[in-house]
Amino acid sequence: MKSRADLFAFLDAQAIAHFTLDHAPLFRVEEGLEIKAALPGGHTKNLFLKDAKGQLWLISALGETVIDLKRLHTVIGSSRLSFGAEALMVETLGVRPGSVTALGLINDTDHRVRFVLDAALAQADPVNFHPLGNDATTALSQDGFRRFLAALGVEPMIVDFTAMTVV
Repeated sequence: MKSRADLFAFLDAQAIAHFTLDHAPLFRVEEGLEIKAALPGGHTKNLFLKDAKGQLWLISALGETVIDLKRLHTVIGSSRLSFGAEALMVETLGVRPGSVTALGLINDTDHRVRFVLDAALAQADPVNFHPLGNDATTALSQDGFRRFLAALGVEPMIVDFTAMTVV
């Protein structure tokens, strides 16, 4: 599994500018309001899910986005969704609960996780994610984030959670 240092080295190798603010660990979206005030852009919530057929999903959305998990499967074309087990999260993304992040896709070398990106987050610039641990927040430009995904071979499914449609 790649570490925070490995992640930053990867971003540097891809010429993706990034800024990281270290802070006390945050476990819920509602925490760290002072940190969010200090970092402009879209702050995220990230959900690691598994559907009834075993497909893994990572949802990244703006922190204030409401996600209807009971209906989401009909929008993204999956079977019923539930939260993925910690062991699967560690195995595929290299993170633990409270640290789920789209930047963890760097560890999904087998592309087992399908990535869903909130349409509102796809418009935010910059975007802020935990860098594989919940004791820091890393900011990337939207372009840099998209280049990160492209370098990993990840094509996000963009969903408008307000309209519950794929964009």
